[in-house]
Amino acid sequence: MMRPKWPFEVKLVVSLLFLAFFIYLLFRFSAIIAPLVLAFILAFVLSPLVSSFQTYLHMPRLAAMGVVYLLVVVILSLIPIIFLPTLLAEMRGINFDVMLILRDLKEFISQPLQMAGLPVDLSDLLNQTLNSAQGLVETFASQTVELLVKVISSIIWLIFIVIVSFYLIKDGEKFRLWFDNLVPTAYLDDFITLRQQINQIWVSFFRGQLILGIVVSILFICVGFILGLPFAFGMGVLAGLLEFLPSVGHGIWLAIAASLAFISGSTWIPVPHWVFALILICLHLVYQQFDLNYLIPRIIGRSVHLHPLVVILGIVSGALVAGLLGIPLAAPTIASGRLIFRYFYRNILDLEPFPQQEDFPLLPRKEHWWQSK
Repeated sequence: MMRPKWPFEVKLVVSLLFLAFFIYLLFRFSAIIAPLVLAFILAFVLSPLVSSFQTYLHMPRLAAMGVVYLLVVVILSLIPIIFLPTLLAEMRGINFDVMLILRDLKEFISQPLQMAGLPVDLSDLLNQTLNSAQGLVETFASQTVELLVKVISSIIWLIFIVIVSFYLIKDGEKFRLWFDNLVPTAYLDDFITLRQQINQIWVSFFRGQLILGIVVSILFICVGFILGLPFAFGMGVLAGLLEFLPSVGHGIWLAIAASLAFISGSTWIPVPHWVFALILICLHLVYQQFDLNYLIPRIIGRSVHLHPLVVILGIVSGALVAGLLGIPLAAPTIASGRLIFRYFYRNILDLEPFPQQEDFPLLPRKEHWWQSK
């Protein structure tokens, strides 16, 4: 006897109930969303390395995973050992300059000023500001226990992220087959194509941003030392990190560097501070065009290419929705959403859902992400 099909009304009610329950879970367990996203990202980045170790070294998958995680721990341990001494030396210089600036500011404010022929004494305002700053420091120092709890909580979340990413890598193929079985057979090819295109976007983003950050850091460190930019090493590292904020990162770095150049000037070029700041701004504007028109298209690719205004709005929206995590992930998320929207839009209009395959070249299934061109 053939089982009767559910009426449309029953399907609609059940679907709405499932949707409501899913939304409730999102709000009820919202604290776990960010760690889960980080676990997925970690698994996404490390999975190709595990597969390569497993294939080329003929290792069991668990052994390959152990080697990859051990390499990650070693690399993360070496980074502070290599770079921390230089950064600390520059930070000491920054602290010295800050104290010098505060001393000059205090001397400047302590002098009587004339506004509209009337004397203006700003010393009281300065004293109130310093007292407020001292109160903030004392308040921060009194919250040591709360800070310790947050550190322990962060360690627990870190362990959670590592464990979840471990199982995602270990059983990734099972999860993929499970999702494939949920899709109706008639739409399975569309689902696989869409998944591959989205995968290509995120592969291009993570691979490209990592390479781009390293290239930009090296370039800015070298140019910074050549120009005599104060704290050239730290500013170069900052420029590489800010590449994860498309469009916005350039403006943040330029504002910091121009202020630093205007205050301190060059360490060896005998020009006025404002001239050195102007030179730095002009060089950065030239670099920005080089970055947008040459580095990004060739390193990251055009699958994540978005208009700068869309990226800025996406970064603001990502920060409001997902906090700090939503800022660097705004660009690939918008690019993926654009792809999904195009698929549904063209299906609604009875058009071919994948009209321009050349815009999203698909990786062969056995090809690893660093072998793609």
